Amino acid sequence: MRLRSFLAATFTLGAALALAGPAPAQPTAPVASQAPAALPGAQDMVAHRAAYRLSFDKARDNSDVARAEGAMLFEVLDACDGWASRQRLTMRLQDRDGQTLETASDYSTWESKDGRRLRFSLTQMTAGAVSNRVSGEAVLQPDGSGTATYENPRPSQETLPAGTLLPMAHTIRAIEAARANQRILNVPLMDGTSDDGAQDSTTILSQWGRDADAKARFPLLANQESGRMRIAFFGKDSNGGGASSPDYEVGLRYYANGVADELNMDFGEFSVNGRLETLEAIPGGC
Repeated sequence: MRLRSFLAATFTLGAALALAGPAPAQPTAPVASQAPAALPGAQDMVAHRAAYRLSFDKARDNSDVARAEGAMLFEVLDACDGWASRQRLTMRLQDRDGQTLETASDYSTWESKDGRRLRFSLTQMTAGAVSNRVSGEAVLQPDGSGTATYENPRPSQETLPAGTLLPMAHTIRAIEAARANQRILNVPLMDGTSDDGAQDSTTILSQWGRDADAKARFPLLANQESGRMRIAFFGKDSNGGGASSPDYEVGLRYYANGVADELNMDFGEFSVNGRLETLEAIPGGC
């Protein structure tokens, strides 16, 4: 089956959702004598658990993928001085000859509320066998520059450019930009889903506000302002929002509390839609 290596890109959705829970390789928060000052806007983010049903949207003409379906479980916990998140995804792909491929992945992070430190762990499985592991830590300076130190797939280091954002910090910045009627946000994004450091990202923002016709299916989304966004992620070989095509794109609607629904994930060869099926708040904090 000739399919793109798309699973790592899937986890940039974790970045988009801000983008937590116990796992064998779950990152742990570093011990600190004093909690760091939280980023402005962090207090509006809500700890929650969400389940999404993934359904086939479309495939490119030259793609071998004929069908795709799956599920994604996402949770983010308020760990007092940081955000702990976990995203688990399963996908079943079918090619034009009727062959199927089962994939799964487990991605977890801990991000300090000042947006300066990230612990990350990603395990991907194909046909029941581990196909990829990425783990390590990223530390940023006040200007966003820093270093990503990897434990897996091999010990290595990558330099992060000034202006780099971590996953939850990116969500907060995108919501703030939408509220300020900004239409585009270009930043390097470090989420730990690959071993080559930060990716360039371009976020296209639509109008922010309250949809008078919208009837929230979940109490956690009632009376919340929201806005639609489309986020494109570019690898090191891309031209960061220029003429080259992104490695991966995700469209979604963000609510003011950091919850996302109405997903569309485009992997290049094919795309899937994500429908929010269940949503609940999770108690936490200091």
